[in-house]
Amino acid sequence: MQRLWVSGYRNYELNTLGDQDPKIKIIKLALTQRLTTLLDNSQLDWVITGANLGVEQWASEVAIELRKEYPLRVAMLIPYEEFASRWNEVNQSKFLQLKKAVDFFAATSNQPYQSPVQLRNYQNFMLLHTDRALLLYDEEQPGKPQFDYHLIKKYQETKEYPLDLIDFYDLQDTAEEYQSDQEDQFNE
Repeated sequence: MQRLWVSGYRNYELNTLGDQDPKIKIIKLALTQRLTTLLDNSQLDWVITGANLGVEQWASEVAIELRKEYPLRVAMLIPYEEFASRWNEVNQSKFLQLKKAVDFFAATSNQPYQSPVQLRNYQNFMLLHTDRALLLYDEEQPGKPQFDYHLIKKYQETKEYPLDLIDFYDLQDTAEEYQSDQEDQFNE
């Protein structure tokens, strides 16, 4: 069984403005391409991600869509109970919809937020219960994913644990491919 931990930047770190922001389309396309490659090579059974607004939720949406064509399961884990309780109504609603759509949902702590220890325990759980990771992360632009990135790099010092990155150059390439495809369709 191949279990992939997917994480990356939060929506505010990418300056996305609402669900219709064109950047989200490109990010989802890049995620779809990476996941499809793993699926086509029989290297993926589970996509396991968190519920943070941004890459984690977009990855869940992409994986849920890919289930229509592939035998893929999707898990969403949160670091503590009441994770989304402080979000606005729209974001809470989206969270609840994803929670219902995934194959597995759980919290790594059965308490509401109490300390950063819960976040570290969550990271360790994700690392120990997956076989590889995919991060949307660019070393030149640190943000929240840097904590996962550095933990994975440290873990790789003693264990075999593949890490795939999608950086901003990859997103630029994906955007250019998408633009070219759109122009080709328009010219047909």
